[in-house]
Amino acid sequence: MLKLDQVSQAYGSREVVKNLSFNLLPGQIGCLLGPSGCGKTTVLRCIAGFEPVAAGLIAIGNETVSSPARLTPPEKRRIGMVFQDYALFPHLSVTGNIAFGLGALGKQEKQERVDELLALTGLLDTANKYPHQLSGGQQQRVALARALAPRPRLLLMDEPFSNLDVELRERLTQEVRDILRREGMTALIVTHDQNEAFALADVVGVMHEGAIQQWDTPYNLYHQPANRFVADFVGQGAFLPGLVLNNEMVEIELGVLHGVIPTDCDATGCGQCVLDCCVDVLLRPDDIVHDDDSLLQAEIENKAFRGADFLYTLKLPSGARVLSLVPSHHDHAIGEHIGIKLAADHVVAFRRAGANAP
Repeated sequence: MLKLDQVSQAYGSREVVKNLSFNLLPGQIGCLLGPSGCGKTTVLRCIAGFEPVAAGLIAIGNETVSSPARLTPPEKRRIGMVFQDYALFPHLSVTGNIAFGLGALGKQEKQERVDELLALTGLLDTANKYPHQLSGGQQQRVALARALAPRPRLLLMDEPFSNLDVELRERLTQEVRDILRREGMTALIVTHDQNEAFALADVVGVMHEGAIQQWDTPYNLYHQPANRFVADFVGQGAFLPGLVLNNEMVEIELGVLHGVIPTDCDATGCGQCVLDCCVDVLLRPDDIVHDDDSLLQAEIENKAFRGADFLYTLKLPSGARVLSLVPSHHDHAIGEHIGIKLAADHVVAFRRAGANAP
């Protein structure tokens, strides 16, 4: 349904999108995730037709809509758009906003589609209200219903939850996903919030400096990051120094991990490390388990209460630090030593630049 092939875009001499490629299948929800200034909104604007591309092509369905030689106007792309500030028409009611893009339909067809979307988005009780009379969550759903009304081929959403408080954002994220699923809509969302990305999207592209670092499922981004930037940006974790023992074993302070060695340790291309590489091993908070019977002790340096659990920052005997999620009934004091054990079941490691074993 959506294809970007080697798309680049620049503002003057500053290249903000660099040879970017990805695909979305019909009915798939995708997300571009990254920090401010990484180019993700520029990509969205190019897909919408608000900006041209300097190189590459964008296709929707089987139709090329953007290339250096072609720019299909936004209104002819059959795209729905939900803006960050919702951009509702203040002089129109909820019904009027939703019906705005349905001018080609007859009166009865228009009313049927509006009624369908009012029910789908839970807005039946607000049909005659105006935007200033609505909560932020209701305004967001009106904007979504208006974008869905003409049955677009593709829906684009630019930071759709950024103006909402955390609790409402989490609830609406799930509601929006359910609505898109019921409509069978292909959608692309732009956000800097990984919780939104993981809750909404089937596939996520992590962006950095105008390029996609990894286009993958949320699960793989967390457990199998392609590079150090993705590992740092997605989720929480800490790096411990490690030594590659062989092609399936890496030794760290907490023990030996079994898994696949980093590809850049494979100097011969045969799946073997011949360099005795020093690496940095990523450990997530769920890789470190509190165990009262363990002989390995760590000092609690910090703690954050999260309701069901604590996130402990632990100082190891070497001085290195790791994170650990511990059930909240294990309430230990800062400065206390607790037993821990390693529960990681695979290696996520990156060779330390320019470093070999001592």
